[in-house]
Amino acid sequence: MHKLVINSDIQKTSEVEKLIDKVCEDLHINEEIYGNILIAVTEAVNNAILHGNKEQINKKVTITVTQENNQTHIVFTVEDEGEGFDFTKLPDPTAIENLEKPDGRGIFLMKNLSDKVEFFNNGSKVSITFVV
Repeated sequence: MHKLVINSDIQKTSEVEKLIDKVCEDLHINEEIYGNILIAVTEAVNNAILHGNKEQINKKVTITVTQENNQTHIVFTVEDEGEGFDFTKLPDPTAIENLEKPDGRGIFLMKNLSDKVEFFNNGSKVSITFVV
């Protein structure tokens, strides 16, 4: 449906926001789901830039958007060129010892704002599904 490739520059997230705006407008997505998509996908892209590609400007982040299940599901896939991470061993950001930490909530947000989150390629690719 749509594909966007950006450099690992945090300033490029505005291009991702434009993509999300276009997709949600084309599909007539309601405001609540739009807000969830915007936050979850932006978090995934930020993670790809900061943690996956370690802000190496020459490395790319690829965002693809597809529809599945008779177009009732919209899937945003974000892939970086990093080595991945162990997504099975993430600290719980709601645990008392983690509440004051300034980071570590991105994947938690993605999981709580979407209908499904799946990791591939050792964690360097994430698929975020929303039922529309």
